[in-house]
Amino acid sequence: MRKPGLVASDVDGTLLDPMERVSPRTARTVQRVVASGTPFVLVTGRPPRWVPMVVEGLGVSGVTVCANGAVLYDAAADRVLQSHVIDPVLLHDVARELRRELPGCAFAVERTTDGARDRLHEQFLAEAGFRRAWPNSDIRVAGTDELTGKPAVKLLVLHEHMTSAEMAAAAGEVLGSQLQLTYSTTAGLIELSAAGVDKATGLAAVAAELGVAREDVIAFGDMPNDVPMLEWAGHGVAMRNAHQEALAAADEVTITNAEDGVAHVLDRWW
Repeated sequence: MRKPGLVASDVDGTLLDPMERVSPRTARTVQRVVASGTPFVLVTGRPPRWVPMVVEGLGVSGVTVCANGAVLYDAAADRVLQSHVIDPVLLHDVARELRRELPGCAFAVERTTDGARDRLHEQFLAEAGFRRAWPNSDIRVAGTDELTGKPAVKLLVLHEHMTSAEMAAAAGEVLGSQLQLTYSTTAGLIELSAAGVDKATGLAAVAAELGVAREDVIAFGDMPNDVPMLEWAGHGVAMRNAHQEALAAADEVTITNAEDGVAHVLDRWW
């Protein structure tokens, strides 16, 4: 591949090390990329409120694709630029269907506000069972009716006794094309976005705004939610620690995130 015109990277399991930190080498490499005038875009399943800590570690900021493509967030201005939401009626119907198909599951929703730190108590709502299995200070416990009563950018479904792949297979039979289904961990969690919304659509929107052609984009990832982006980019790179689906979708496999796999590839040009 010739020198990329845009660099896109997943965050967890890819850009960050296993301790969820930005290594000094990775930070230096990304800073060189940006200093050269080449856009560097984070493309993550994380919501905007979990982006500032990554940006701080990198030492650079810009437009970020969040929530698996459902949200475009300007980290420099701390401003949500665009969001694709799931309609409350559909949220309610899907939750009812999945409760029947996956007995024992628990739900949570991600919503957007104007910025990453704006009205945190409105951004992440979860049922008590979800909160118990996934302790997180950002979560506000709520009932299913409250969760599904307003538009959301992501519906999360958790099951303590199933793998994510098992959940995805069962949920896919029920959902069909109603929502976009993916997962970024193997530990019994699936993520649902509006139909047709994924990391590829989010990254494509940013690339178009920046005037960068698809073939000039290099993208890095490690999990099934990265597959659309790896397939869309001119050159998709999977981490050696990646899920088999990501490995199969990539044009190249680099070393692991523990070994600065992203920097290892980018050092060819910067």
